Amino acid sequence: MIISSAYAQAAAPAGGSGMESIILLLAMFAIMYFLLIRPQMKRAKEQRAMVEALQKGDEVVAAGGLVGKVTKLSEQYLSLEVAPNTEVVLQRNAVQVVLPKGTIKSVQPQ
Repeated sequence: MIISSAYAQAAAPAGGSGMESIILLLAMFAIMYFLLIRPQMKRAKEQRAMVEALQKGDEVVAAGGLVGKVTKLSEQYLSLEVAPNTEVVLQRNAVQVVLPKGTIKSVQPQ
């Protein structure tokens, strides 16, 4: 019979296979930590610090590309002046970037 010859093949003995697989698993976790988890935690920490350091008068870019100047701050929200006499209320976490002073004047279309 042709099929019975397939049963004759056996797996090679795996000497120390248990310890090698544990080491491989730990190495994979270490690689994932240093390449994915740690940089993401660092970015989140920087974002938190930037949001906490916001002050009245800062020029910022909010989520969705909204550019404006911070006029009021509270614990969770801020008011953003996007045009003269036009303010928008946003969550503080919506701020993505703090711009250098004077950037809004150079960005506004004429």
